Amino acid sequence: MASEYRIVQYPLDQGALEIQYIEEYFGEFDRKKTATEIVGRLADRAHLILLAMASLPHDPGTIVPVSYKVCHEIRQHETVPKLADLVARLDGCIDFDGRRVLYSWIGGTRGDWRGQGHFRALTEQQELWAVDEGFHEVVVKTKNRFYEMRGTLDHLRFEVVKYERQPADNAESKVYLSKRLLPDVLASHRSAKAFVRLPADVVEPEAAEAPGPQPAPAGRRRL
Repeated sequence: MASEYRIVQYPLDQGALEIQYIEEYFGEFDRKKTATEIVGRLADRAHLILLAMASLPHDPGTIVPVSYKVCHEIRQHETVPKLADLVARLDGCIDFDGRRVLYSWIGGTRGDWRGQGHFRALTEQQELWAVDEGFHEVVVKTKNRFYEMRGTLDHLRFEVVKYERQPADNAESKVYLSKRLLPDVLASHRSAKAFVRLPADVVEPEAAEAPGPQPAPAGRRRL
């Protein structure tokens, strides 16, 4: 029987705090996203904050966040400098004219839970939301050195639309990928999911901090 993944959709303020917390378990970037930074990015645009929850291996009664995914709309005429730069780099690769484009901004899975399908389940839930919201395409950016993330995106049928080579170190080259949200996208989903959408005034009661050493890092994407 297929595993059922527990996915929680968080409102902005609470979700930003949850992402700030879970990012402490990822060690490959010196700078972590702050809740203030996340709220500032997402506040005035369509967005989605998802976390996958799972039991601790040694304490099945304790539920913790193990994987996360944050996405938001990007527009043809952006005023936020980082997003304006992103849109400029996608020129000729992504069609914004009369279309809604979703940017998969940050996400990852904690080391002890990698390879169990949590990120796929989050991506499928993201696609379901995106189709309901009228988006036409999802865009993501990663680095050449994030081999596991690239492999995951390949399995999820994202296609490379641009490659920016870094002459000094090809591992640092940037890879841009996209996936069109065609009618058959949802039919390809295969993860069984228990989905909860939290209202803005509710605190998730079952999440708990995992004790012990920090898990091994997993690949993430960011600007």
